[in-house]
Amino acid sequence: MEKEYLIREKPLKAMTVFAVPMIIGNLFQQFYTMADSAVVGRFVGEGALAAVGASYALTTVFISIAIGGGVGASVITGSYFGAREYRKMKASIRTALISFFILSVFLGSVGLLFSRQILEALNTPESVMEQAVEYLNIYFLGLPFLFMYNILSSMFNALGRSRIPLGLLIFSSVFNVILDLYMVCSLHMGVAGAAWATLIAQGISAAFSFVIFLRGLKQYETGEERVPLFDRKEFSNMARVALPSILQQSTVSIGLMLVQSVVNGFGEEMLAGYSAAMRIENIATVPMSAMGNVMSAYVAQNIGAKQYDRVRTGYRTGIGMVAGFAAVICVILELFYRPLIFLFLGEEGTAAAMKTGMDCLRYMGWFYVLIGMKMTTDGVLRGAGDMTVFTVANLVNLSIRVIVAAVFAPVWGIVMVWAVVPAGWLVNFLISYTRYRTGKWREKAQKLGG
Repeated sequence: MEKEYLIREKPLKAMTVFAVPMIIGNLFQQFYTMADSAVVGRFVGEGALAAVGASYALTTVFISIAIGGGVGASVITGSYFGAREYRKMKASIRTALISFFILSVFLGSVGLLFSRQILEALNTPESVMEQAVEYLNIYFLGLPFLFMYNILSSMFNALGRSRIPLGLLIFSSVFNVILDLYMVCSLHMGVAGAAWATLIAQGISAAFSFVIFLRGLKQYETGEERVPLFDRKEFSNMARVALPSILQQSTVSIGLMLVQSVVNGFGEEMLAGYSAAMRIENIATVPMSAMGNVMSAYVAQNIGAKQYDRVRTGYRTGIGMVAGFAAVICVILELFYRPLIFLFLGEEGTAAAMKTGMDCLRYMGWFYVLIGMKMTTDGVLRGAGDMTVFTVANLVNLSIRVIVAAVFAPVWGIVMVWAVVPAGWLVNFLISYTRYRTGKWREKAQKLGG
């Protein structure tokens, strides 16, 4: 079948065909927050950019839960797809959609109730507190749309149909930018306008994704046997992989939120500069994150098809691909760090904000190969359902970043917030790679979906 290229084509071709739409799609997804930041930073002011930046650390936690859940659930779906067990595949999909919709409503409600208290706990500067709370509350209203889109996107990827999320993301990202400019510049709604623009664009994208996905599922025959709306066994299988993935994703984001609280303590100007640098870093890590997700889908499908040798070949191919991405990213950041930061801060950007953003970008540009190697290796373990070491490696990475930032940044300056990041990536990679080399992931893989 055409959609089985991940288990049939040569690894380089299969992974490239799968990765390119995903990378482009993830870039457009980053444009959501990037557009919010650029528009409010240029047309409202540095304080508005700091408000969105202060909110971003918290919103990332919820985004990570959605992405972690989607990637984790898609491992089970991809395994069933590779084995052509379409009834189980559909049962796992239905179970995932219902489970994560309920979770999104719960988390959105909690966020609306405690947004101010959380921001206060994160040392958000008082000068931007009201704008940050306003942005967050609107964001939480749209959380079910965010979850629905990310879960469906992961399911599309599990079935080898990464071009569909790409098309929807291009549409919604462009629509989001148009709404941003209209609501912020024409209606003068400030950060609230940026938040509403994101909510509306994501809502429309989620609705289109849902309709297209349901229609696409009809091509997979399940025979006369009824597919349950919610399957407890599939929920258990999904939870076994999805919960560690959610834990890893959300714990890392919570850790970064703690790092954000350290940055907030340096004041509005440095917060604005750091926020601008983080938006660009999110773009720079897109190919690396995409390769991690590619590896998960590739490994899950080939495990389902009992083709274990293709996993090792695919892993070596993935490492080569991220090394190439890292070289290109390094050149771009080292040459264009100043105009990239200026894009967010504009003529009104203070010297402290500009210096903070530029220093961060110039340093980080040399180390993206490490996060690429880490994410590719993590992707193999996740796709094989080998979640314990995967989770431990990411928690160690997180601990290094949080502890060094909290202890040394107040003494040696904000530079310590990003100076430690490559060390965390390297340790994470070494732990995951050691596990990969033992071959024990294959033992876990043989139990996947069983």
